[in-house]
Amino acid sequence: MMEAGLSFFVGIIGNVVSVLVFLSPIGTFRRIVKNKSTEDFQSLPYVCTLLNSSLWTYYGISKPGGLLVATVNGFGIFVEAVYVALFLVHAPRNMRVKTGILVGVLDVGFLAAAIVVTQLALEGETRIGAIGLMGSGLNIIMYGSPLAAMKTVVRTKRVEYMPFFLSFFLFLNGGIWAFYALLVHDFFLGVPNGIGFLLGTAQLLLYAIYKNAKPSNHSGTLEGLMEQGWQKEPLISPLQ
Repeated sequence: MMEAGLSFFVGIIGNVVSVLVFLSPIGTFRRIVKNKSTEDFQSLPYVCTLLNSSLWTYYGISKPGGLLVATVNGFGIFVEAVYVALFLVHAPRNMRVKTGILVGVLDVGFLAAAIVVTQLALEGETRIGAIGLMGSGLNIIMYGSPLAAMKTVVRTKRVEYMPFFLSFFLFLNGGIWAFYALLVHDFFLGVPNGIGFLLGTAQLLLYAIYKNAKPSNHSGTLEGLMEQGWQKEPLISPLQ
């Protein structure tokens, strides 16, 4: 009983942190709306995060006791759908077409196929395991973004490529959800969030090492470097 109460409390904290992470790109989209242009931003991180949130919502709905996972990712679906819609409105025609194709293939086609197959061909724990495996796999693939950012920081000695608060929330979000997964004995939640916690820790260590380092020569304004940093991060934590 005590463990159930603790897991619920930790899950609520995880939800709050995850909501903050989902909302972290608001500054980027404020700029997009103000300038009526997506500039050099890419839509793939938002499209993938929308798929990721959808899979984890499905997982939370399918698994007994998965309410906290379903609710926060349901919020994520709404937020990421707004981001994608704004991107479609303000992107140039070629990028709009590319984004539309990505949405159709990943967020509609792949998600619909995953739901239909798991509903018709699988049941019980096997269905839950298959959904969790897809969500975890996508999480791990999406970790290519923070790894790329870390490599860039080491190469350029510029932490602008790796905004502190995104690194901090990757660390915090991963740690909280990994602890929650441990409490509820959920392997599919635990593995990707454990990886997120370790990557967040590594990013914070890099930030401490390079925040006062003399940067290597690099063209572009500081504002431009900051925006590139946002794009190199998982624009919301891929893990809940």
